Amino acid sequence: MNRYQLEAMRSGVAQELKKASDRLADMYADASTSMEDRQKQKALVEDAKERLEGISSQIKAIDTEAEERMKKQAFSGEPSSDPKVVKAAAKGEFYKAALSGGNTKEIAKKAFTHLGAIPAGDADLGYGDKLLPTNMSNELVLEPYTENPMRAVVRVSNITGLEEPKLIFAIDDEDYNDITDKETAKEIEMAGDTVSYGRHKIKVKAKISDTVLHGSPLNLAGEVENALRSGLAANEMRRMFAESPATPYAGMSFYSSANGVKEVEGTDKRHAIGQALADLPLQFRRNAKIVMNAIDWYDMWEGNLNQSGMYYEDRPLQLYGKPVVLVDDAIDPIVGDFNYCRINYDIGTIWDTDKDVNAGVYLFVLTAWYDIKLRLKSAFRRAKVTNP
Repeated sequence: MNRYQLEAMRSGVAQELKKASDRLADMYADASTSMEDRQKQKALVEDAKERLEGISSQIKAIDTEAEERMKKQAFSGEPSSDPKVVKAAAKGEFYKAALSGGNTKEIAKKAFTHLGAIPAGDADLGYGDKLLPTNMSNELVLEPYTENPMRAVVRVSNITGLEEPKLIFAIDDEDYNDITDKETAKEIEMAGDTVSYGRHKIKVKAKISDTVLHGSPLNLAGEVENALRSGLAANEMRRMFAESPATPYAGMSFYSSANGVKEVEGTDKRHAIGQALADLPLQFRRNAKIVMNAIDWYDMWEGNLNQSGMYYEDRPLQLYGKPVVLVDDAIDPIVGDFNYCRINYDIGTIWDTDKDVNAGVYLFVLTAWYDIKLRLKSAFRRAKVTNP
């Protein structure tokens, strides 16, 4: 398991610990709770603390081992034979060169040699379009990372001027009325059978302190890339689950009136999800997944947990036999085949730098262009609770 995966796990356990701690505090304030229930909740808190400490120790061990390898390499003056170490060091040197400026051009040249590409215009970070080296750009915008859980279920690409068919099979005009799924046929008839991806600019800033900049290249690379990845992920999720998105981003959201995802109602969240699944055409229901927020998920199960230790089981996230993806930005559950949703990054990513002299903080700014499209709105349903 790599460091980024451990970081994602640590973030999840930290959220779990907060939820368990808040619940315990509420129980202490509630005179109707029994001592037995409080002890069980306290055990949950202690378990989350222990797991958080364990994951943090693993991350620290990975960092320490990497630091030792770097020190040995520097002391011996010999290049490392580990490609991962070479690449990580090259990334750190690149970021240091970009942020420091001045007389670091030669270092940057060496870094580009190991990163497999040079910026457009000038290899010395001097002028022209400051495009990130290809390998680094691909890792930042394309590599799956769990900070945005949706990336595990939707399609992600980096194709300029992307257009793609809505369905993987052809439908002749005269056959529309013979299609079993009338909603899909109507959607294709009205909006066409292809979808075109646009370009929406996003800027993400990584704030780097003096001590990190002048420290280990490994730490510097990790700090910059974690910040950039987190920023990209946060922006993607905000766009995908905006209740009232701004006009330029209306096509990105599952909840926007522009997309008009069909709403299916139920008496509660569980019932609404079941109704939404049943309402999906078979071709979408086969590969359907359920996206919902963690609060709804845990509230849904809490009433069904018994006293036989189910609080402590690591149970798979499934409902009605379909995988559940927990996304805190989700308002109402979205049910559907997420192969029909794509995140596409356009053009190359561009970097720039700045410095806040008073705060002693360096800024590495990433500019990217992307779009999110629901290839077929009829492949999704929004599960809503019936108004009382």
